[in-house]
Amino acid sequence: STLDPILGIFTGVLAYYLYETNPRTAPIAEEKLDSLVRWKIEKYNTSRAKRDSMAASADGDWSKLLSEAKEK
Repeated sequence: STLDPILGIFTGVLAYYLYETNPRTAPIAEEKLDSLVRWKIEKYNTSRAKRDSMAASADGDWSKLLSEAKEK
């Protein structure tokens, strides 16, 4: 019973490997798992950089407001 989950995971990984490497059933290069993961990571990094740049500009605006308030 302890070996069943390990056997299931191994069987699934082996089946997916055979699916992607078999010339008759292999998906095109753009639809393989590694290229899809690279695309998703690139998309995440782009959105993260955009979010960080927006946060940095907001921090600059906030510090400007604080310095104006201190002057008064």
